[in-house]
Parts: sequence; structure tokens; C-alpha cells
Amino acid sequence: MNDNNKSKFSRRSLLTGAALTAGAGAVAATGYWLGGINRVSRGFGKKVIVIGVDGMDPRLCRSLMNAGLMPNMKRMSAAGGFSDLGTSCPPQSPVAWANFINGSGPGSHGIFDFIHRHPHEQCAPFFSAAETIPGNGFLELGDHQLQLDFWPFNHTPPETVLRRQGVPFWDFLDKQKITSVFYDLPSNYPPSPSEYGHHKCICGMGTPDMLGSYGTYQYFSEDTPAAGVEEGGGKRSRVVFDKESARITLVGPENSMLKDPLPVTVDIDVHRDKASNAVLLEVQGQKIMLTPGEWSRWTKLDFALSTPRPLPTQHAGGICRFMLQEVAPNFRLYVTPINVDPSAPAVQLSEPENFISDVSGDLGLFYTTGFQEDHKARSNGVFDDDEFRRQATNVLEERLALFEYAVENYDDGLLFFYFSSSDLQSHMFWWNGEENPSHPTRTSQEAASRYQYVKELYQRLDKIIGDIYDRYGDKATIYVMSDHGFANFGRQFNLNSWLRDLGYLNPRECTSILTDCDWSRTRAYGMGINGLYLNLKGRERDGIVEPGEEQEKLTRQLIARLKAVRDFNGQQVIRNVYRSSEIYSGNATAFAPDLIIGYARGYRASWETCLGELTEDVLLDNTSAWSADHCADALEVPGILCCNKPFVKGDPSLVDIAPSILDDFGIDTPKTMSGRSIFQS
Repeated sequence: MNDNNKSKFSRRSLLTGAALTAGAGAVAATGYWLGGINRVSRGFGKKVIVIGVDGMDPRLCRSLMNAGLMPNMKRMSAAGGFSDLGTSCPPQSPVAWANFINGSGPGSHGIFDFIHRHPHEQCAPFFSAAETIPGNGFLELGDHQLQLDFWPFNHTPPETVLRRQGVPFWDFLDKQKITSVFYDLPSNYPPSPSEYGHHKCICGMGTPDMLGSYGTYQYFSEDTPAAGVEEGGGKRSRVVFDKESARITLVGPENSMLKDPLPVTVDIDVHRDKASNAVLLEVQGQKIMLTPGEWSRWTKLDFALSTPRPLPTQHAGGICRFMLQEVAPNFRLYVTPINVDPSAPAVQLSEPENFISDVSGDLGLFYTTGFQEDHKARSNGVFDDDEFRRQATNVLEERLALFEYAVENYDDGLLFFYFSSSDLQSHMFWWNGEENPSHPTRTSQEAASRYQYVKELYQRLDKIIGDIYDRYGDKATIYVMSDHGFANFGRQFNLNSWLRDLGYLNPRECTSILTDCDWSRTRAYGMGINGLYLNLKGRERDGIVEPGEEQEKLTRQLIARLKAVRDFNGQQVIRNVYRSSEIYSGNATAFAPDLIIGYARGYRASWETCLGELTEDVLLDNTSAWSADHCADALEVPGILCCNKPFVKGDPSLVDIAPSILDDFGIDTPKTMSGRSIFQS
């Protein structure tokens, strides 16, 4: 999605007064995976292990397996099978993982994109998987407003709700008293409850940081403009030294108890020693010494939120890490997004609520935001390639410590573990020169060297797979799966600009459908990465397209014209266009686009398209560091399925994994699922 436009959302504080209870503490050590002790569960129950590797691509896997560079995947495939795994339509991660969770398509879970829109508000966008609902009513006390949910006030506090609908497959295990444990599960924030107490889960992709965003880094330097810079995914601030000391300010969560909510801040004193090329940071009684290129451990932060007298001050605990980039002549300091503290979370990050704090008690502190590799810092030029790769490696090492913990604490039932590295590193470093030797921003040699990073990552993941296979190859059914594959992203298509040029969207001078679109003359618009919507009368607030014959005529015309789009070199831009009415079924289609654009390999929606902005040109080069993607046609980017148990179903898909897991536990496929077990013909 277009992170550059996230600031345009009407955000509300992540934290409410009732939830702000976590305090500050000392720096906790981060656990790093140093190799397992090869414990094997002694439990006697049925065992199923699922390793979800986001974005792992079948073409690259086969190439490396055939070259002998992924030997563990190859031997596991020989015992069971390896196959492309059909992804979701569209092949976006929150959609795909929800398909996996429900064992059925978007019509069952209601997630169609990273971004949805409220038709009655004429395109007001919101994040699809979770939404914060504003509270209702409050008691004014000076500069504060309190929401009291008891009689006689009965105010309704703000609430963040999981928008994924339908029945998650672990509910069927839970009911049968079969244990299931999920680590970093996407599309499940806030976590769905366990009715019978046999399900545990730590939330993954979709979990916000303390600012309520998908991840907002903070960057401090001497050459930042005095007014600071707000950019997609980050904040830049200027540092001014006086006798080699300076004070910088970290921005934390908003205090929603104020009438006019303001962010709570934490001051940090910076002392620079140019001679020793080092810096000392002092933050809330903690001292951190850093040299260029060095990362701090996780640092606890205490955000004090004022309350009206005589109520005590509320506290919210966050954590961050610092990376010193340069001491002089231009001081540069990067600070990770402020994560919710897993040892004392201010909002619920797991089911049951204490699960994540119990894990943190054993492992120390770790990332809790859904997006952990800071791709925005790389895209915005705060990181170079080496710095991003090192940060991403830190994430992987931390994830491996959690993985080892998961395996060491596994007895029987279902164990699911998610790795993000193969997705977010691929977005930055993937480039298949055989498909297109010309990278939009790198030389061919540079592109090949970065692609080698991805291949090395696959090899490292293969060793992890080998370790699990050695431990459990004859004791458990093991799945290795990905939600989609990958493709080069060299050219971008602005759907709204195309609609404007053909007269479907007006006026000609429109720059954004959110600000200056004339809806009385607009028949169609784009929102999100793959979605196209008709401005349908009776559904959209200002709809003009009559349902029925006019709707059908316009739909046919748009499909034909979109399929005919060609680039300057004659290359087909859009492989297919799907009608949601034909590919989705279920009771959760209220937010579905009318049409889903399936891009050809090498193409994707432009960055501006995602939140409705227009550009002069329809087709443009992608000049971002984010140079590979998967939001194309679903047939272009299948995921992978590798299993140590032979499967017979041809053309398996994401929706087939859940019924296959249930089948392994002797549970028939529920009527809520459209998928079928891969072990049954």
C-alpha cells in the first residue's frame, strides 16, 4: 500500500485511558537464536507444524533446489510433495492470510485489500483488517475529557475491532480440545478470542505501533530542516548541539484524555564525543553508549499521560532501539518505531492476554509491530541498502529466538510460526534479471548483488526447515507454505489517471479523489492497490451510475479497455480484470470492489493510486527502493506448498490448508470452508 499517504487517515489514539497501565523499566536483553538444542516433544498427541514464510516464491525455490542450494526443502519434498500454492485474488498479504485463516475466500472474511473505503462517506479510507471506532460521550474536567462506561454515565470508549469476519479454523480445534499456538499470525489484530481455552496466538501483521500506525520511525540529524519533516512511515527532526550536547524529543502516543489530544513525548539528552567517535544517550535514567553503525538493545520508555486531579497519572510503556549512523560532521540517529512493550502491553497483543508477556518474561523484549523490517526508512533514504539489510537481519535473529522458544515449548496439537523476512527483504532486493535486465534505479551488477541477498536468505530459511524436519519428520505433519510469490516491479499504473483520461473521472484537473473530485461527473474510481469501484447510485453517497443496465454496460466497457492497455513498448499492463460478483461468494462482500485489477508481471498500481491521488502520466517508472512486488494477477505470483506427507489434490490453494490441517486431526471440513483437504482426491 502507499505508506506515503498514511498521514491522510483520520487516526485516533491507539490507547484509551482504561488501557494505560504499563510502566517503565530497565533495558531488557534481546534473545538471539544461536541454534537449537534439538528438543523433541514428548507429547503423545497428534502433531502438526506449519511454517508460514511470507512471500517465498516457487520459481526461485525450484531454481535453488535444483542447484542443490536448498537441500532440506528438496528432501522434504521427496518425502511428501512440493507445489505452487494458489494465492488470493488479489494477492495481497492481509487478504491471503485471511484466506488461510478461514479456509475460504474474501467473501467469507471481508478483507479485499490493505485499504477499504466507506461508500456512505464517499471514499473515506480505512485499514481493512482492523478499525478504531470512536467513542461516544465524555465528562469534561478542565482540559480533560473522561469516558466512563458505568452508570450513570454509560459512555462508550473508543474500540479497535478486528474486521476479519467468518470462523477461523482454530475454533474447530479449540472446540475439540486440541491445542493450537500461533506466533505472529497476520490478519488477526486484535486477536480473536478462544472460547474453550485451547488456542493461543501472538498477533502479527496488522499490529500497530504506539502511534497507531503500521510503523513510524524517528530520525534526528543536523541537516534536517528546522521545521522537521513528516514523511510516509517516519518523522525527521533537526538536532542542534551546544558544546557537543543536545536534547531531542521522541514523540509517543496521543493522550486521548485531553480535550485536544496531544502526543506524549520523552526527552533524550545527547552527548557527542568527536574525538572518540561516540555518542552517549541519556533517556529516563538509562545511559546508552553508541558508535557509528552500532545498535542499542531494546530500551523501555515510560509515557506519562496527565489526568485531571485527583486522579493519578496514567502510564503507557513502549520500547525502541537506537542506531547511530554518524557522529560528525552531520550527526544522524535512527530510532525504530515505538513498539508496544510485550512485557507489559498497554493493549491486547495476544490471546490469552498474558501469553505475550509470559513469552517476553522468558525471552526479553522484541518487536511487536506487524511490519518489523523498516522498509520505509530505506524507501525514504534514511537507510542505505546495507543499513536496511542489517536491520532486517536483526529482525530475523530476533524471530529465530522466538521460533526456538516456540519449538522448545511445543508438545502436540498445532504449532504455527510466521517469518516475514522473505517478503520485506524481497520487496527491496528482489530483481530477476532474466525477466528484465534493466533495473529502474540500480545497475545490472548492483541488482544482481542485491538479488543474491534474497537467495542467501532462502538458504538460511532452508536450514531452519531442515532443523524442524530432522526433529519431527517422522513425528508430525509439517507444512512449509507462503501466501504468494514475487515479481519485478519496474513500471507503475495510475488507475485514477487512466479513468480521468478516458472521461470516467472528473474534472480533468483533479489531483485526488479525496479532495477535488466532481462526483456528479465521475462514474468510476480506484482505491487501494487492486480495486476499482463504480460510483453506484444508492450505494455511494454521491453515486450517479444507475444499477442494472447502465452498471453492466459500464462494467463491460471498463474490463475491455483495461485489458487493452499497453505500455510504450507494446507490453500488456493488465493480465486480467475480475468481477467481484463472479469470484467472491459469502456474506461479507459489503466492502468488495466492483472490479479487481490483475496486473501483468513487472507492473503494479502506482504509489499514488492507492489512496486516490492522480498523476499527469498514467504509466511511470517505479523509482522507489521498493522494486519488487506481488500485487499483480493472482496467476502470476502463486505461493509455495511443501509438505512431508504426500498430498493428492492438484492445484492446491491457500483455502485448502485449513481443511487439510483439520483433516489431519480427524475433523471433517466445515460448511464454512470452500477449500478441501489436500490429502483427499
